[in-house]
Amino acid sequence: MPTLTLPDYSGGALVNVIAEVEHRLTGRSASAPLHEHLAADVNTGAGYVLVLFDGLGHHQLMHPSAAPLADSEAAAIDSGFPATTTVSLATVATGAVPRQHGLIGYQLWLPDPGVVINTIRWTTLWGDPIPAIDAAGFLPGPNLWERLEAAGVEAVTVQPANFAASSLSRALYRGCRFEVAWTTADLVDATIALAAPGRLVFAYVPHVDFAAHVHGQESDEYAEAVGIAATVWQRLSIRLPADISLVGVADHGHIDFPPKSQVRIAKADHEGREFFGDGRAMLVKGEGASLAETLPATWIPISAAESWWGPGPAHPAFDARKPDGILLADDDVLLLHRFSDDRMVGNHGALADAERVIPLLGRG
Repeated sequence: MPTLTLPDYSGGALVNVIAEVEHRLTGRSASAPLHEHLAADVNTGAGYVLVLFDGLGHHQLMHPSAAPLADSEAAAIDSGFPATTTVSLATVATGAVPRQHGLIGYQLWLPDPGVVINTIRWTTLWGDPIPAIDAAGFLPGPNLWERLEAAGVEAVTVQPANFAASSLSRALYRGCRFEVAWTTADLVDATIALAAPGRLVFAYVPHVDFAAHVHGQESDEYAEAVGIAATVWQRLSIRLPADISLVGVADHGHIDFPPKSQVRIAKADHEGREFFGDGRAMLVKGEGASLAETLPATWIPISAAESWWGPGPAHPAFDARKPDGILLADDDVLLLHRFSDDRMVGNHGALADAERVIPLLGRG
């Protein structure tokens, strides 16, 4: 059976970390700040450095290579729904829950042009470009970076250089100064050099997510990636000035799904349906209740699931983009549609603790 623990958007989730930092820098925020007991775990600073470790869930801090990160964990909080990268990064970029910012799935149904897109690559699921989409204007405004600028606070993001010209970066970082890093050492050095009073620096560290997806959490590659994340955190903790608050989060966790745990939806069942979202929480346009009778999944009609994306007001396109329901996979199962990549070991996107719960890190 699938876990049905929903994110605590009222003060215990990623969106509330963003709101907490925004409120401290500007005196206001688009969403509710952290619960008081969690806010106490975030040091006050004249400036802030927020580091997001892609794919590093709370439960993954038990790995031996993660010891420096585990030692700095102030609390465990929720990501959002779905627990997936592009949805969470849109929450960072807007300070809003998915229902409000409109990017509600890694694979996202867009009624115009009437196709499901991959929101990392901004292509169809079979790889064709979609030139009609205005990536830079996709998320609502003013976004977090634009609100900070209006309040006299400079926003800078430090990212791997290969992300600089991507459509996803254009969507996420409109209004934000974008600094590229060619190596991990570059990322640390640039973050430290840019940190200053009256400034928010957002640094993105991708290594754990890639290793977990491709190699799984039992691999040497994963151990190395977690070690890299821990080194980044240690170096920032030591080298950042005392008046800069260092905060660490993640976008989701990971679960390994070997081939025996992967269940492919039959070709005939694609007729009259669109499948999108993630394999852990498959979003369905069309009738889905009958599919749950033969799949290791529970059918959740949209009337029972809209709150999973957070409170309103809803994005103007939410009703058109939302599914008719969700095939929520059992906790030990990954669902695959005809365009799914069955080579990925690590996956995420649903509500199990290992994929939903993320760490809140602070410098002591």
